[in-house]
Amino acid sequence: MINTSTRLYCIFGNPVSHSRSPEIHNAWFSENSVNAVYMAFEIKDIDQGIQAIRSLDIKGASITIPFKESVMQFLDHIDEDAVKIGAVNTIVNRNGKLEGFNTDCKAGVDPLNSIGIKNKKVCIVGAGGAAHAIAHGIHMHGGRLVIVNRNRNRGMKLAAKYNGRFIAMDDMAGLSLIQPDILINATSMGMIPDIDVCPFPPEFIRSGMVVMDIVYTPENTILLSYARKKGCTTIDGTAMFMYQAAEQFRLWTGILPDIKSMKNISDRRKQ
Repeated sequence: MINTSTRLYCIFGNPVSHSRSPEIHNAWFSENSVNAVYMAFEIKDIDQGIQAIRSLDIKGASITIPFKESVMQFLDHIDEDAVKIGAVNTIVNRNGKLEGFNTDCKAGVDPLNSIGIKNKKVCIVGAGGAAHAIAHGIHMHGGRLVIVNRNRNRGMKLAAKYNGRFIAMDDMAGLSLIQPDILINATSMGMIPDIDVCPFPPEFIRSGMVVMDIVYTPENTILLSYARKKGCTTIDGTAMFMYQAAEQFRLWTGILPDIKSMKNISDRRKQ
């Protein structure tokens, strides 16, 4: 029951209409008898979002595209790992002091641990906040990075940070030669409503690759569809989404939620 003691949490992004975060976090609040509510806000300026957190005493926030990097300048403290990554996806309001964390890094590499990352050639498409987090994790696990991005400056900067290679997204000859062991889409390409946009040329996807997409709406993205047709091992965005959300919930409440309960609900909806 919502009352004057109900704590408010939210997600800031643009767009956010596709986000499952309110559904997931509100279910976890209910399961764990936490008097709180989680809402989605589509905003244009992250500084105004931060002002709202302070003025409305919002207890925590998820930060998504395109604000994971720009939000950092407005926070009072940033966790060491988030500083190294250069992106924040979680804010905790501790008595008016806003602390930034990154839960994308661990969530991004956990689904790959059973496959193995060390010495594998890992191609990441994108150079935004999520790409920075995943690249950090891949580097820490000994993977060999290749960054593909439309913006050359951002892509080259990320590649150089982890001694990787950069290839421009319009360099078809270069893309054809990558032949990665693991391909990861860390952009919003393929997400609702642009579900027909593939972030990597399908003709360069080959059998035996592991293809991971962080997009989870739709769950079966066009990239994963092409990859399955080629006989690749695929990992959809639900895995990363659930793990990063669970860590956010723990940071806000001190409770590690039951991921399996949410996965069962998701599986039933597919039937």
